[in-house]
Amino acid sequence: MSGNAETTIEADPKVPVIRLSREFDATPEQLFRAHTDPRLFAQWVGPDRMDTRIEEWDARSGGSWRYVATRDGQEYAFRGCFHDVRPDRIVQTFTFDGQPDGVALETLWFERLDNGRTLLRAQSLVESFEARDAWLASGMEVGVDQGYAKLDRLVADGAV
Repeated sequence: MSGNAETTIEADPKVPVIRLSREFDATPEQLFRAHTDPRLFAQWVGPDRMDTRIEEWDARSGGSWRYVATRDGQEYAFRGCFHDVRPDRIVQTFTFDGQPDGVALETLWFERLDNGRTLLRAQSLVESFEARDAWLASGMEVGVDQGYAKLDRLVADGAV
């Protein structure tokens, strides 16, 4: 593991989209598995001090998902539908139950690089620039960075 992986998070100035990218010392197959296996997903998603409980997980085109993140007695539920699930790309919706009208359309790409590395690219299309800016102001980068660091450790430990 390189130990210096950085996640780039960018807001598109013309459409309400957030884009992120990060390189991993993992194959596309490993990253795909980490995003589609509920047992693995629960181990790495989100900030360090949160625990994740999977309530529904059907990682196939047309399937749906729901998980609850907990911290200090507080619960935060998220849900969505898998629209297209294939080894190089996942397209899904994402909704925080605390804001049920805010549905994002997310696409993740797993791009093979040299030396067993993979570039993960993702984009989230939200309903407005205000919603996009609220996501960015929420501290989402902490959960993204800490979650991906946990994913790095799972790969390094051979769990993925």
